[in-house]
Amino acid sequence: MDNLLKALADETRLRIINLLKENEMCVCELEVILDMSQSNVSRHLGRLRAEKIISFERRGQWIHYRIDPDFIKENQLLYQHLKDKMKNLALFDKDLKRLEQYKRSKETCETLKTKQDIVFH
Repeated sequence: MDNLLKALADETRLRIINLLKENEMCVCELEVILDMSQSNVSRHLGRLRAEKIISFERRGQWIHYRIDPDFIKENQLLYQHLKDKMKNLALFDKDLKRLEQYKRSKETCETLKTKQDIVFH
């Protein structure tokens, strides 16, 4: 439990959880939304995977991440508390707005890979 709480004590990891709570996403999408490097995002995803907060599925060359259903089931109160606390906080809200803008743009992992200068505000 101690390592679980330490994993949740990081703002970037909470931002990832916020984005994944209702969406399945790959690293390149998280990079764009969070405006972070691939190595930084991957490091945080690794920590969340190690604590079994998130799970992943490989589809071709892409790995798609989501909140692990077992984590939600085993930690219902904690998960609900996190979701409630993330509501209406500026940074988390900004990330969700960037995600919506990304979805509307019709960009994909494939198109993101070829473009270096995509910015969502």
